[in-house]
Amino acid sequence: MNTTLTALTTGFLASLGLIVAIGAQNAWVLRQSLRREHVALVVAICVACDVALMAAGTAGLSVLQDTAPWVLEVLRWGGVVYMLAFAATSLRSALKPLQGLVASEARPARSAALTTLAVTLLNPHVYLDTLVMLGTVTNSFGDLRWVAAAGAMGASAAWFSLVGLGARALSSTLDRPTTWRVIDGAVAVVMVAIAVRLAVG
Repeated sequence: MNTTLTALTTGFLASLGLIVAIGAQNAWVLRQSLRREHVALVVAICVACDVALMAAGTAGLSVLQDTAPWVLEVLRWGGVVYMLAFAATSLRSALKPLQGLVASEARPARSAALTTLAVTLLNPHVYLDTLVMLGTVTNSFGDLRWVAAAGAMGASAAWFSLVGLGARALSSTLDRPTTWRVIDGAVAVVMVAIAVRLAVG
């Protein structure tokens, strides 16, 4: 039970740490939420893309575990380096001034959908984060890899739902630079913790 909970929690935290860092995708979802424009559509696209990529990473790396286990070892240590670098980037963001998020003109649903796909799938980091990084984290749990994957997918659904559906009520807080500095600081801590787990795992 504890192992299952650990897998679920680690997957959730690893995913959450990667997702919540301020970037084009989060800024876009927040913008749509603050303006109440096609929020459900935007959130659904973000979550669907994450779930598909996380599943692909978990399934693909599990095949490598049987055919070329050395690749997973390389990815594991690459993941440690990446997590630490990500933590350093988040820490820098937390320590420097950040401008608030400003909404622009309204868009039709088709344009909103295409923009959401663009900020999600045209970002090269999304593939490193979901296919490689989270795939490495989930596969580190062996038979419980899909439990860890479920935690990672749940984090994506929870975060985008929170930002998309709850941002309007918290607009005065979420649009403050200080809030994102606190978030980035928390992300840095989580990333270091995950890096340590991968290193000793």
